[in-house]
Amino acid sequence: MRSVEEHQRIVAGLITARPAATLPLADAEGLVLAADVIAPSSLPGFDNSAMDGYAVLATDVEGASPDRPVKLPVAEDIPAGRTDQLRLEPGTAHRIMTGAMLPAGATAVVPVERTDAGTETVTISAAAAPGQHIRRAGEDVTAGTTVLRAGQVVTPAALGLAAALGVAELTVRPRQRVLVMSTGTELVAPGTPLQPGQIYESNAVMLAAAVRQAGGEVLAAPMCGDDVAEFRGVLERHRGQADLIVTTGGVSAGAYEVVKDALGGEVEFVKVAMQPGMPQGAGRVDGTPIITLPGNPVSALVSFEVFLRAPLRAAMGHPAPQRPRRTATLTESLTSPAGKRQFRRGVLADDLVTGYGPPASHHLRWLASANCLLEIPEDVTEIQAGTAVLVWDLST
Repeated sequence: MRSVEEHQRIVAGLITARPAATLPLADAEGLVLAADVIAPSSLPGFDNSAMDGYAVLATDVEGASPDRPVKLPVAEDIPAGRTDQLRLEPGTAHRIMTGAMLPAGATAVVPVERTDAGTETVTISAAAAPGQHIRRAGEDVTAGTTVLRAGQVVTPAALGLAAALGVAELTVRPRQRVLVMSTGTELVAPGTPLQPGQIYESNAVMLAAAVRQAGGEVLAAPMCGDDVAEFRGVLERHRGQADLIVTTGGVSAGAYEVVKDALGGEVEFVKVAMQPGMPQGAGRVDGTPIITLPGNPVSALVSFEVFLRAPLRAAMGHPAPQRPRRTATLTESLTSPAGKRQFRRGVLADDLVTGYGPPASHHLRWLASANCLLEIPEDVTEIQAGTAVLVWDLST
């Protein structure tokens, strides 16, 4: 029987990064930069006003107060976006809006709240220190500065910075393209009336969501009956399109195991010393990596977490591909099968963790409300309440 660590290494070795790609900003969100971003210009690109108010010479309003206001003629009106370059003459004021280019010669901006808001002549009731409410060119970023570095996740703030600098595209690690297949003649799409013996397909829906949550792209999530020709036909239709194929079901020891029957010469099917998720498979089909997961819903999703999520994210360059793991104090006693690493659903609150639901692999309800997995080693069969256990935090 294969160990969890050995199967993790085999799966990780199959999943490789795609070449870097240059994408428009809108398509780069959530991806990882493959190259540094160098500022092509300064930010701000020009001296501008930080307030709605009046551009003045600080010396012209020196000593201004509510008791001794200063009156100045308003020579210009400068909205944001005005492009002609103006000069402020001594003894005058320019009405100016936030973000508008500062006229040459101005040394301060008086907020409109410290004036009577005049449009022809303005009465100013407060002095202004030199540089007051002026945002200087290059104050945020100087042209030539490295503002974003390779390996950094493209966040909304990073996109905003790139756009503000006039950068329209980013060089990133592209998403892994994943084909998710669910097998079983008993499966029908949700919303379809059930016949006796049929069940609603849930694994492809669930695993496609898990791939997307990990940052991948789902090419398709088809269902396939227990027919080898049909199964091979689905693979053929998507030949060369996917970076990874993930299947569920058809890998156990019984009859009608369509994945085993179709891929027996290309995929190594093994038993992994874990619960849930013992039957596993890994290999290549026409050069494309394929990972075959068990069909029970809890087994399928736990297997994705244990074997697939981290390698997928690593191949996309994420700096922290693993789920956060830490120890927590168990609030109840638990048992675990000898010789198998058990991944139990749990609820983590602060530093306490409680097992959640029975360990059987078909109890999806409990996994849907769990926020962690308890990892219990192979050589542990009983754990007492109050013991520190390792947990995988699924909430982030």
